[in-house]
Amino acid sequence: MARNIRVNVEYLTRVEGHGNIVVNVKDGKLEQCELDIIESPRFFEGMIRGRSIFEAQHITCRICGICSCGHTLASIQAAENAIGFKPSRQTQELRKLLLHMEELDSHILHIYLLVAPDLLGVKSFVPLISSHNEVVRRALRMKKMCNDICDILVGRHVHPISSIVGGFTKLPEEKDLDAILEILFKLQADMEPTIALAATLKFPEFERDTEYIALVNDGNEYPLLEGDIGSTDGLRVKKENYKGVTNEFIVPHSSAKHTRASRESYMVGALARFNLNYDKLHPKAQKVAEHIGMKPKVKNPYLNTAAQLVECVHCLEDAIRILKEFKETGIRQEEAVIVGLNEKGTIPVRAGRGVGAVEVPRGILFHDYEVDEKGKIVNANCIIPTGQNLNNIEHDMRKMVPEILEQSDEAITLRLEMLVRAYDPCISCSAHFLNVKFVNR
Repeated sequence: MARNIRVNVEYLTRVEGHGNIVVNVKDGKLEQCELDIIESPRFFEGMIRGRSIFEAQHITCRICGICSCGHTLASIQAAENAIGFKPSRQTQELRKLLLHMEELDSHILHIYLLVAPDLLGVKSFVPLISSHNEVVRRALRMKKMCNDICDILVGRHVHPISSIVGGFTKLPEEKDLDAILEILFKLQADMEPTIALAATLKFPEFERDTEYIALVNDGNEYPLLEGDIGSTDGLRVKKENYKGVTNEFIVPHSSAKHTRASRESYMVGALARFNLNYDKLHPKAQKVAEHIGMKPKVKNPYLNTAAQLVECVHCLEDAIRILKEFKETGIRQEEAVIVGLNEKGTIPVRAGRGVGAVEVPRGILFHDYEVDEKGKIVNANCIIPTGQNLNNIEHDMRKMVPEILEQSDEAITLRLEMLVRAYDPCISCSAHFLNVKFVNR
Protein backbone atom coordinates (compact mmCIF):
# COMPACT_ATOMS: atom_id res chain seq x y z
CA MET A 1 0.00 0.00 0.00
CA ALA A 2 1.39 3.40 -1.01
CA ARG A 3 2.05 5.69 1.94
CA ASN A 4 0.63 9.10 2.67
CA ILE A 5 3.01 11.40 4.50
CA ARG A 6 2.53 14.98 5.57
CA VAL A 7 5.51 16.57 7.31
CA ASN A 8 4.95 20.07 8.62
CA VAL A 9 8.04 21.44 10.33
CA GLU A 10 7.42 24.77 12.01
CA TYR A 11 10.42 27.01 12.66
CA LEU A 12 13.81 25.64 11.77
CA THR A 13 16.08 26.41 14.67
CA ARG A 14 19.65 25.60 15.73
CA VAL A 15 20.32 27.58 12.56
CA GLU A 16 19.97 31.29 11.87
CA GLY A 17 16.47 32.62 11.26
CA HIS A 18 12.99 31.20 10.82
CA GLY A 19 11.95 28.58 8.30
CA ASN A 20 9.57 25.67 7.83
CA ILE A 21 9.83 22.33 6.04
CA VAL A 22 6.73 21.07 4.26
CA VAL A 23 6.64 17.61 2.69
CA ASN A 24 3.48 16.02 1.31
CA VAL A 25 3.43 12.49 -0.10
CA LYS A 26 0.08 11.14 -1.33
CA ASP A 27 -0.32 7.52 -2.40
CA GLY A 28 3.45 7.21 -2.55
CA LYS A 29 3.84 10.19 -4.86
CA LEU A 30 5.72 13.32 -3.80
CA GLU A 31 3.35 16.27 -4.31
CA GLN A 32 5.04 19.00 -2.27
CA CYS A 33 8.56 19.46 -0.90
CA GLU A 34 9.55 22.94 0.22
CA LEU A 35 11.89 24.76 2.53
CA ASP A 36 9.94 27.88 3.49
CA ILE A 37 11.94 30.83 4.79
CA ILE A 38 9.54 33.09 6.66
CA GLU A 39 11.84 35.70 8.18
CA SER A 40 11.36 39.39 7.44
CA PRO A 41 13.84 41.44 5.38
CA ARG A 42 16.49 43.22 7.45
CA PHE A 43 17.26 46.16 5.13
CA PHE A 44 21.04 46.27 5.65
CA GLU A 45 21.53 47.50 2.09
CA GLY A 46 19.25 50.42 2.92
CA MET A 47 21.07 51.08 6.21
CA ILE A 48 24.41 51.72 4.53
CA ARG A 49 23.02 53.86 1.70
CA GLY A 50 24.39 57.37 2.25
CA ARG A 51 27.07 56.09 4.66
CA SER A 52 30.80 56.47 4.17
CA ILE A 53 32.73 53.49 2.87
CA PHE A 54 34.93 53.86 5.96
CA GLU A 55 32.07 52.97 8.29
CA ALA A 56 30.10 50.46 6.19
CA GLN A 57 31.95 47.40 7.54
CA HIS A 58 30.97 48.32 11.11
CA ILE A 59 27.32 48.10 10.02
CA THR A 60 27.36 45.13 7.69
CA CYS A 61 29.31 42.96 10.16
CA ARG A 62 26.05 42.99 12.16
CA ILE A 63 24.38 40.93 9.42
CA CYS A 64 25.74 37.82 11.13
CA GLY A 65 27.28 37.09 14.50
CA ILE A 66 28.95 33.92 13.22
CA CYS A 67 30.38 35.30 9.96
CA SER A 68 30.94 38.78 11.34
CA CYS A 69 34.59 38.94 10.25
CA GLY A 70 33.69 37.56 6.82
CA HIS A 71 31.10 40.29 6.27
CA THR A 72 33.66 42.84 7.42
CA LEU A 73 36.20 41.60 4.88
CA ALA A 74 33.66 41.43 2.03
CA SER A 75 32.49 44.96 2.83
CA ILE A 76 36.05 46.28 2.94
CA GLN A 77 36.93 44.52 -0.29
CA ALA A 78 33.92 46.02 -2.07
CA ALA A 79 34.76 49.51 -0.79
CA GLU A 80 38.45 49.28 -1.73
CA ASN A 81 37.54 47.90 -5.13
CA ALA A 82 35.17 50.84 -5.72
CA ILE A 83 37.77 53.50 -4.95
CA GLY A 84 40.69 51.65 -6.56
CA PHE A 85 42.65 51.11 -3.36
CA LYS A 86 45.15 48.23 -3.34
CA PRO A 87 45.91 46.81 0.12
CA SER A 88 49.49 45.84 0.99
CA ARG A 89 50.65 42.26 1.15
CA GLN A 90 50.92 42.54 4.93
CA THR A 91 47.30 43.66 5.14
CA GLN A 92 46.16 40.79 2.92
CA GLU A 93 48.05 38.21 4.94
CA LEU A 94 46.53 39.51 8.19
CA ARG A 95 43.09 39.40 6.57
CA LYS A 96 43.69 35.81 5.50
CA LEU A 97 44.69 34.96 9.06
CA LEU A 98 41.49 36.55 10.35
CA LEU A 99 39.40 34.63 7.83
CA HIS A 100 41.15 31.37 8.72
CA MET A 101 40.17 31.89 12.36
CA GLU A 102 36.56 32.52 11.45
CA GLU A 103 36.44 29.42 9.25
CA LEU A 104 37.91 27.38 12.12
CA ASP A 105 35.60 28.86 14.74
CA SER A 106 32.45 28.28 12.72
CA HIS A 107 33.41 24.83 11.42
CA ILE A 108 34.30 23.59 14.91
CA LEU A 109 30.96 24.82 16.23
CA HIS A 110 29.10 23.05 13.42
CA ILE A 111 31.03 19.78 13.52
CA TYR A 112 31.04 19.30 17.28
CA LEU A 113 27.88 20.91 18.58
CA LEU A 114 25.38 20.81 15.71
CA VAL A 115 26.18 17.70 13.66
CA ALA A 116 27.96 15.30 16.02
CA PRO A 117 24.88 14.90 18.29
CA ASP A 118 22.88 13.53 15.34
CA LEU A 119 25.62 11.08 14.42
CA LEU A 120 26.06 10.01 18.04
CA GLY A 121 22.32 9.44 18.47
CA VAL A 122 21.37 12.26 20.85
CA LYS A 123 19.07 15.27 20.55
CA SER A 124 21.69 17.96 21.26
CA PHE A 125 25.20 18.38 22.57
CA VAL A 126 23.93 18.59 26.18
CA PRO A 127 23.78 14.79 26.74
CA LEU A 128 27.32 14.62 25.39
CA ILE A 129 28.50 16.54 28.45
CA SER A 130 28.03 13.30 30.38
CA SER A 131 28.76 10.69 27.73
CA HIS A 132 31.55 12.50 25.85
CA ASN A 133 32.74 15.08 28.35
CA GLU A 134 36.24 15.50 26.94
CA VAL A 135 34.83 15.88 23.42
CA VAL A 136 32.61 18.76 24.54
CA ARG A 137 35.44 20.36 26.50
CA ARG A 138 37.72 20.09 23.49
CA ALA A 139 35.12 21.69 21.23
CA LEU A 140 34.60 24.64 23.57
CA ARG A 141 38.35 24.96 24.13
CA MET A 142 39.08 25.07 20.40
CA LYS A 143 36.31 27.57 19.76
CA LYS A 144 37.61 29.83 22.53
CA MET A 145 41.13 29.71 21.13
CA CYS A 146 39.86 30.90 17.73
CA ASN A 147 37.99 33.73 19.43
CA ASP A 148 41.08 34.68 21.43
CA ILE A 149 43.14 35.04 18.24
CA CYS A 150 40.43 37.22 16.67
CA ASP A 151 40.46 39.34 19.81
CA ILE A 152 44.18 39.95 19.36
CA LEU A 153 43.85 40.71 15.64
CA VAL A 154 40.74 42.90 15.52
CA GLY A 155 39.63 43.58 19.10
CA ARG A 156 36.88 40.96 19.13
CA HIS A 157 35.50 38.21 16.90
CA VAL A 158 31.87 39.29 16.84
CA HIS A 159 31.65 42.72 15.18
CA PRO A 160 35.42 43.33 14.81
CA ILE A 161 36.79 46.80 15.50
CA SER A 162 40.22 47.38 13.96
CA SER A 163 39.82 45.93 10.45
CA ILE A 164 38.81 48.79 8.14
CA VAL A 165 39.19 50.10 4.60
CA GLY A 166 42.92 50.57 4.02
CA GLY A 167 44.10 48.01 6.56
CA PHE A 168 44.05 47.85 10.36
CA THR A 169 43.82 50.61 12.94
CA LYS A 170 45.95 48.50 15.29
CA LEU A 171 48.55 45.98 14.22
CA PRO A 172 49.85 43.02 16.26
CA GLU A 173 53.16 43.51 18.01
CA GLU A 174 55.89 40.94 18.60
CA LYS A 175 54.28 39.72 21.83
CA ASP A 176 50.97 39.33 20.01
CA LEU A 177 52.57 37.18 17.32
CA ASP A 178 54.06 34.97 20.04
CA ALA A 179 50.68 34.67 21.76
CA ILE A 180 48.87 33.77 18.53
CA LEU A 181 51.48 31.19 17.54
CA GLU A 182 51.27 29.57 20.97
CA ILE A 183 47.49 29.30 20.62
CA LEU A 184 47.80 27.84 17.11
CA PHE A 185 50.11 25.10 18.38
CA LYS A 186 47.52 24.24 21.06
CA LEU A 187 44.86 24.12 18.36
CA GLN A 188 47.10 21.83 16.38
CA ALA A 189 47.28 19.44 19.34
CA ASP A 190 43.48 19.37 19.62
CA MET A 191 43.03 18.83 15.88
CA GLU A 192 44.43 15.27 15.98
CA PRO A 193 41.69 13.85 18.26
CA THR A 194 39.14 15.86 16.26
CA ILE A 195 40.20 14.05 13.10
CA ALA A 196 40.15 10.72 14.92
CA LEU A 197 36.60 11.36 16.16
CA ALA A 198 35.37 12.40 12.71
CA ALA A 199 36.76 9.20 11.20
CA THR A 200 34.41 7.19 13.46
CA LEU A 201 31.25 9.08 12.46
CA LYS A 202 28.97 7.53 9.87
CA PHE A 203 27.20 10.00 7.58
CA PRO A 204 23.94 9.14 5.80
CA GLU A 205 24.32 7.75 2.30
CA PHE A 206 22.76 9.99 -0.34
CA GLU A 207 23.96 11.49 -3.61
CA ARG A 208 22.66 14.09 -6.02
CA ASP A 209 24.81 15.55 -8.75
CA THR A 210 24.64 19.33 -8.75
CA GLU A 211 26.73 22.36 -9.71
CA TYR A 212 29.27 23.49 -7.11
CA ILE A 213 30.35 27.14 -7.07
CA ALA A 214 33.25 28.79 -5.25
CA LEU A 215 36.17 31.15 -5.74
CA VAL A 216 38.92 29.84 -8.03
CA ASN A 217 42.31 31.13 -9.16
CA ASP A 218 45.25 30.23 -11.38
CA GLY A 219 47.79 30.14 -8.58
CA ASN A 220 48.60 27.61 -5.87
CA GLU A 221 46.64 29.23 -3.06
CA TYR A 222 43.39 27.75 -1.77
CA PRO A 223 41.17 30.76 -2.58
CA LEU A 224 39.18 32.14 0.32
CA LEU A 225 39.81 35.88 0.17
CA GLU A 226 40.42 36.50 -3.54
CA GLY A 227 39.65 34.92 -6.91
CA ASP A 228 37.20 34.55 -9.78
CA ILE A 229 33.86 32.75 -9.55
CA GLY A 230 34.14 29.18 -10.81
CA SER A 231 31.95 26.09 -10.96
CA THR A 232 32.31 22.36 -11.49
CA ASP A 233 30.32 22.81 -14.72
CA GLY A 234 33.16 24.85 -16.21
CA LEU A 235 31.80 28.32 -15.45
CA ARG A 236 34.38 31.01 -14.72
CA VAL A 237 33.64 34.73 -14.48
CA LYS A 238 35.02 37.76 -12.70
CA LYS A 239 33.46 38.53 -9.34
CA GLU A 240 32.01 41.78 -10.74
CA ASN A 241 29.71 39.62 -12.88
CA TYR A 242 28.27 37.66 -9.96
CA LYS A 243 24.67 38.53 -10.85
CA GLY A 244 24.98 36.46 -14.01
CA VAL A 245 25.90 33.52 -11.77
CA THR A 246 23.42 33.89 -8.92
CA ASN A 247 20.43 34.78 -11.14
CA GLU A 248 18.23 35.42 -8.11
CA PHE A 249 14.53 34.68 -8.45
CA ILE A 250 11.48 34.76 -6.21
CA VAL A 251 9.51 31.69 -5.15
CA PRO A 252 5.97 31.99 -3.71
CA HIS A 253 6.59 29.88 -0.60
CA SER A 254 9.62 31.77 0.73
CA SER A 255 10.58 35.31 1.68
CA ALA A 256 14.17 34.46 0.69
CA LYS A 257 15.20 34.51 -2.96
CA HIS A 258 16.53 31.41 -4.70
CA THR A 259 19.46 31.20 -7.10
CA ARG A 260 20.57 29.08 -10.05
CA ALA A 261 23.49 29.20 -12.47
CA SER A 262 24.07 26.57 -15.18
CA ARG A 263 21.57 24.07 -13.76
CA GLU A 264 18.35 24.09 -11.76
CA SER A 265 20.33 24.83 -8.56
CA TYR A 266 23.86 25.01 -7.17
CA MET A 267 25.69 24.55 -3.89
CA VAL A 268 28.21 26.78 -2.14
CA GLY A 269 30.25 26.12 0.99
CA ALA A 270 33.02 23.83 2.17
CA LEU A 271 32.02 20.96 -0.11
CA ALA A 272 31.93 23.25 -3.15
CA ARG A 273 35.37 24.62 -2.29
CA PHE A 274 36.65 21.07 -1.76
CA ASN A 275 35.35 19.91 -5.14
CA LEU A 276 36.81 22.89 -6.99
CA ASN A 277 40.10 23.46 -5.16
CA TYR A 278 41.12 20.12 -3.69
CA ASP A 279 44.56 20.24 -5.30
CA LYS A 280 45.32 23.54 -3.53
CA LEU A 281 44.61 22.30 -0.01
CA HIS A 282 47.51 21.99 2.42
CA PRO A 283 49.08 18.50 2.13
CA LYS A 284 47.98 17.68 5.69
CA ALA A 285 44.40 18.57 4.77
CA GLN A 286 44.59 16.33 1.70
CA LYS A 287 45.80 13.47 3.91
CA VAL A 288 42.81 13.97 6.20
CA ALA A 289 40.48 13.85 3.19
CA GLU A 290 42.14 10.62 2.07
CA HIS A 291 41.88 9.21 5.60
CA ILE A 292 38.10 9.76 5.73
CA GLY A 293 37.62 8.56 2.14
CA MET A 294 36.91 11.84 0.37
CA LYS A 295 38.07 12.72 -3.12
CA PRO A 296 36.41 15.12 -5.56
CA LYS A 297 33.85 15.13 -6.97
CA VAL A 298 31.88 14.42 -3.77
CA LYS A 299 28.11 14.46 -4.40
CA ASN A 300 26.79 13.67 -0.91
CA PRO A 301 25.66 16.93 0.76
CA TYR A 302 25.91 15.33 4.21
CA LEU A 303 29.68 15.25 3.65
CA ASN A 304 29.78 19.04 3.69
CA THR A 305 30.58 18.58 7.38
CA ALA A 306 33.52 16.33 6.51
CA ALA A 307 34.73 18.94 4.02
CA GLN A 308 34.60 21.47 6.86
CA LEU A 309 36.95 19.27 8.87
CA VAL A 310 39.37 19.14 5.94
CA GLU A 311 39.23 22.94 5.75
CA CYS A 312 39.91 23.18 9.49
CA VAL A 313 43.25 21.44 8.97
CA HIS A 314 44.06 23.62 5.96
CA CYS A 315 43.20 26.89 7.71
CA LEU A 316 45.15 25.94 10.81
CA GLU A 317 48.29 24.97 8.90
CA ASP A 318 48.16 28.05 6.68
CA ALA A 319 47.63 30.26 9.73
CA ILE A 320 50.80 28.81 11.25
CA ARG A 321 52.64 29.54 7.99
CA ILE A 322 51.49 33.17 8.08
CA LEU A 323 52.59 33.58 11.70
CA LYS A 324 56.00 32.06 11.09
CA GLU A 325 56.56 34.41 8.16
CA PHE A 326 55.60 37.41 10.28
CA LYS A 327 57.95 36.22 12.99
CA GLU A 328 60.76 36.34 10.45
CA THR A 329 59.87 39.63 8.75
CA GLY A 330 58.16 41.48 11.60
CA ILE A 331 55.07 43.69 11.33
CA ARG A 332 55.43 47.09 9.68
CA GLN A 333 53.68 49.21 12.29
CA GLU A 334 53.79 52.25 9.99
CA GLU A 335 51.01 50.64 7.94
CA ALA A 336 48.49 51.20 10.73
CA VAL A 337 45.46 53.19 9.51
CA ILE A 338 43.46 55.69 11.55
CA VAL A 339 39.91 56.34 10.30
CA GLY A 340 40.89 56.16 6.67
CA LEU A 341 44.12 58.15 7.14
CA ASN A 342 47.73 57.12 7.50
CA GLU A 343 51.11 58.81 7.68
CA LYS A 344 51.30 59.02 3.90
CA GLY A 345 48.11 61.06 3.70
CA THR A 346 44.47 60.54 2.96
CA ILE A 347 43.26 57.37 1.26
CA PRO A 348 41.78 58.98 -1.86
CA VAL A 349 38.16 58.27 -2.74
CA ARG A 350 36.48 58.37 -6.10
CA ALA A 351 33.16 57.46 -7.66
CA GLY A 352 32.89 53.86 -8.77
CA ARG A 353 31.48 50.41 -8.20
CA GLY A 354 33.18 47.66 -6.24
CA VAL A 355 32.39 44.02 -5.55
CA GLY A 356 33.69 41.99 -2.64
CA ALA A 357 33.65 38.19 -2.96
CA VAL A 358 34.84 36.27 0.09
CA GLU A 359 34.53 32.60 1.02
CA VAL A 360 32.95 32.65 4.48
CA PRO A 361 32.25 29.36 6.32
CA ARG A 362 28.96 28.70 4.52
CA GLY A 363 30.09 29.69 1.03
CA ILE A 364 30.79 32.59 -1.27
CA LEU A 365 29.55 35.95 0.04
CA PHE A 366 29.01 38.98 -2.20
CA HIS A 367 28.97 42.67 -1.25
CA ASP A 368 28.38 45.13 -4.09
CA TYR A 369 28.69 48.91 -3.52
CA GLU A 370 28.20 51.87 -5.79
CA VAL A 371 30.11 54.86 -4.39
CA ASP A 372 29.93 58.58 -5.22
CA GLU A 373 32.85 61.00 -5.52
CA LYS A 374 32.75 61.72 -1.77
CA GLY A 375 33.05 58.09 -0.79
CA LYS A 376 29.37 57.75 0.14
CA ILE A 377 27.52 54.56 -0.75
CA VAL A 378 24.76 55.23 -3.28
CA ASN A 379 23.54 51.66 -3.78
CA ALA A 380 24.38 48.31 -2.19
CA ASN A 381 23.62 44.65 -2.71
CA CYS A 382 24.53 41.68 -0.51
CA ILE A 383 24.00 38.02 -1.42
CA ILE A 384 24.44 35.59 1.47
CA PRO A 385 25.69 31.99 1.02
CA THR A 386 22.67 30.36 2.66
CA GLY A 387 20.38 32.19 0.23
CA GLN A 388 22.31 30.57 -2.58
CA ASN A 389 21.93 27.12 -1.01
CA LEU A 390 18.18 27.15 -0.34
CA ASN A 391 17.21 26.08 -3.84
CA ASN A 392 19.75 23.25 -3.76
CA ILE A 393 18.48 22.04 -0.39
CA GLU A 394 14.97 21.79 -1.81
CA HIS A 395 16.17 19.80 -4.82
CA ASP A 396 18.08 17.47 -2.49
CA MET A 397 14.93 16.96 -0.45
CA ARG A 398 12.86 16.21 -3.55
CA LYS A 399 15.28 13.50 -4.64
CA MET A 400 15.80 12.05 -1.16
CA VAL A 401 12.22 11.76 0.15
CA PRO A 402 11.02 9.19 -2.43
CA GLU A 403 14.14 7.13 -1.65
CA ILE A 404 13.32 6.79 2.07
CA LEU A 405 9.53 6.39 2.07
CA GLU A 406 9.81 2.93 3.62
CA GLN A 407 11.36 4.41 6.75
CA SER A 408 9.43 5.51 9.84
CA ASP A 409 8.09 9.00 10.37
CA GLU A 410 10.83 9.65 12.93
CA ALA A 411 13.57 8.43 10.61
CA ILE A 412 12.31 10.54 7.68
CA THR A 413 12.13 13.59 9.93
CA LEU A 414 15.67 13.05 11.20
CA ARG A 415 17.03 12.66 7.69
CA LEU A 416 15.39 15.96 6.68
CA GLU A 417 16.75 17.68 9.77
CA MET A 418 20.22 16.34 9.14
CA LEU A 419 20.11 17.37 5.49
CA VAL A 420 19.33 20.97 6.36
CA ARG A 421 21.92 20.94 9.14
CA ALA A 422 24.55 19.57 6.76
CA TYR A 423 24.47 22.85 4.85
CA ASP A 424 25.18 24.70 8.10
CA PRO A 425 22.49 27.27 7.23
CA CYS A 426 22.81 30.76 8.63
CA ILE A 427 19.24 32.01 8.87
CA SER A 428 19.39 33.25 12.54
CA CYS A 429 21.10 31.75 15.60
CA SER A 430 19.01 29.53 17.85
CA ALA A 431 19.38 26.66 20.29
CA HIS A 432 17.03 23.94 19.05
CA PHE A 433 16.12 22.57 15.63
CA LEU A 434 12.82 21.26 14.31
CA ASN A 435 9.35 20.92 15.75
CA VAL A 436 7.83 18.29 13.47
CA LYS A 437 4.18 17.41 12.99
CA PHE A 438 2.81 14.60 10.85
CA VAL A 439 -0.77 15.47 9.92
CA ASN A 440 -3.52 13.55 8.13
CA ARG A 441 -1.95 10.23 9.16
